[in-house]
Amino acid sequence: MKTMEVKVGNVIIGGDNPIVVQTMCNTHTSDVEASVAQCIRLAKAGAQMIRLTVPSLAQIEDLRAIRNRLRDKGIEVPLMADVHFSSEIAIAAASVVEKVRINPGNFHKDHEKAKEQFKKLVEVCKENGTAIRIGLNHGSLGDRITNLYGNTPLAMKEAVMEWLKMCVENDFYNVVVSLKASNTFVMVEAYRLLAKEMEESGVVFPLHLGVTEAGNGDGGRIKSAVGISALLSEGIGNTIRVSLTEDPENEIPVAQYLADRYDHKIHSSMVSLTLEGKKAIATYDAPTRERLLLDFSCDFGKRLLDKELDEVELIGCEDAEYLVDELMQAARRKFYRPEYIACPGCGRTMYNLEGTFEEVKRRTAHLKGMVIAVMGCIVNGPGEMADADWGYVGEGNGKVSIYKGKSPVLRHVPETEAIDRLLELIEKAED
Repeated sequence: MKTMEVKVGNVIIGGDNPIVVQTMCNTHTSDVEASVAQCIRLAKAGAQMIRLTVPSLAQIEDLRAIRNRLRDKGIEVPLMADVHFSSEIAIAAASVVEKVRINPGNFHKDHEKAKEQFKKLVEVCKENGTAIRIGLNHGSLGDRITNLYGNTPLAMKEAVMEWLKMCVENDFYNVVVSLKASNTFVMVEAYRLLAKEMEESGVVFPLHLGVTEAGNGDGGRIKSAVGISALLSEGIGNTIRVSLTEDPENEIPVAQYLADRYDHKIHSSMVSLTLEGKKAIATYDAPTRERLLLDFSCDFGKRLLDKELDEVELIGCEDAEYLVDELMQAARRKFYRPEYIACPGCGRTMYNLEGTFEEVKRRTAHLKGMVIAVMGCIVNGPGEMADADWGYVGEGNGKVSIYKGKSPVLRHVPETEAIDRLLELIEKAED
C-alpha cells in the first residue's frame, strides 16, 4: 500500500522507504542518566526511533535534557514523547522531540475541546517540524465512540478516521497512525478496515503496526509475529514496534526480523510443506530456535487467523507440539493455556513488572482459556486490559488494584499480598 512520506528527524516513514524499527524506554523519564544510557543501548541494538513516556509537564525538561545529551554524544535517533490524558503535555513536548504520540481516546475528555487543542498541537508541530502519531488502542476508545459502534475493529477505524480528517482540515500531513490491540484478530481487522478507507479517501497516511501488551517469551514473540506479519504480507505497515514485557533491547531483533522479511531481505527457512485439506505439515531448516519460531509464525499465522487453515503440524522440532499450541493460541484458534495481556512497561511503571508477570503466569498456568492481565500502571492499565477476565494493575507506592473485567474489586492491596488475593478471588469465582 503506497502511503505518503512522513519525516521524523532523520528518518522517513512510508512511501517506498524500508520498514522502520522502533521501541520504547522502560526507564523513568525523570531519571535522565538511566534514560540516556538505555537510549544509547537501544540505538546500538538497531532502534531507528525511541519513545519515552511523559506523564506530567515536569518531565518536559527531563525529555529535553535526554535529547540534548544524546545529540551531544552524536546519537541522532529520533525521540518520541508518549502522552496520555493531557493535551497540554503533548503541545509542550512537540517543541522538544521529533514526534509526539497522542491517543484519541484520552487526548481530552471533551471532543470539541479536543479539536481546539489538536489545532494548537498542529501549529506547534508545523513550527518545529514535529511529526504526530495518532495512536489508538482497542481498550481506550472512549464512551462516545463505543456508544456509536461498540468495542469493535469498526469503532477503532471510525475513531481514527475522525482524527485523520482533523489532520486534513488543519492541512497537516506529517502523521503516522496506529490501531493496536492485544487480540490479534481485532488488531488485524482494524488495520485492514483503516487501510481500505484511507485508500478510498485518497489520503493514505503511513501505518505503525504492533500487537499491544503481547507478553513475553515465546508467546509474546509468536503473538507479535502473527499480528504484524499478517498485515505486512498484505503490504500494510511502514513502521513496527514489538511490545515485550522484557528489556526493550530484546524487542529489536524480533522487529528487525519482521522488517527484513517483508522488505525481502531474508526468506523463510521452511524446506517442505504438505497440505492435507485445511491442515499444513511443515519442516524447517532454521539456524536458531528463535528463527524457527518466527518463520513458523509468519508462514502460518495469517492463514490461521483468516481460517484458510484449521491445523498445522511441525516436523523435526524437539518442542514442536508446544510451538504449534502457542501459534494456535496467538491466532485465536485454540486456547491451551490462559491468555495473558501484559504491557511492556515504561516510565509510568512503579513495580517489578517482569518478575510479577512471571509469577502470575506460574501460579495461574492451570486456568486454561482464562484471560489475565498484568499491567504496569493505572494510566492505561484498566483500558488496555478491556478483554481480560481478571487484571493486576500497579498503582505505585507498593500498592495494586485488582480488577474483575472492567471493574476494580480491590484497591490499594500491598504488592506482597496482591498475587495471593488475585488467586483467592479467582478461586472463589470459580466455585
